[in-house]
Amino acid sequence: MLEASFLDLSDRCPADGEVSVRPAWTVREGGATTTWFEVRLAFADGARVDALAVVSAGCLTVEDVRARPALSLDDLAVLAEWIEGPLAEACGAGPPAASRHARPAARPRGGQERWLVAQEYRAAQQRGADPVLAVMCATGRSRRGAFRLIGRARDAGLLAPRHARR
Repeated sequence: MLEASFLDLSDRCPADGEVSVRPAWTVREGGATTTWFEVRLAFADGARVDALAVVSAGCLTVEDVRARPALSLDDLAVLAEWIEGPLAEACGAGPPAASRHARPAARPRGGQERWLVAQEYRAAQQRGADPVLAVMCATGRSRRGAFRLIGRARDAGLLAPRHARR
């Protein structure tokens, strides 16, 4: 049984969940076509989100959302980012050019990478999320790799030291 009162999508990585999109039905009237899609975002811990999305005249809208556990209002916006790529592919538009959760095509190196790690780490701390997980999602690195990057950012003075030195 799930213990959380909200699903909290912002604390999860796309690798944690699986998005499936199925066409539900299509209505053709005149020259216009309207298609409904059933979208499911499922997680290994049993959490899931079911949505009904409609594509009409090149516009995509989400008509209905059901989640277990419930979604917060902030996570409703995050849900759109999770499902936009699979929905675009199902519509034949291909994946969106940029996504907040996607692994960067060309990773920054050196000072830029340490700066990115520090920004992601602090942003996650401010919203009460796991900072290591945020760095993993932003860089595409494993947990161990994220710890190495965080250590390098600390050594560069971009993050506070982990423990007070005596």
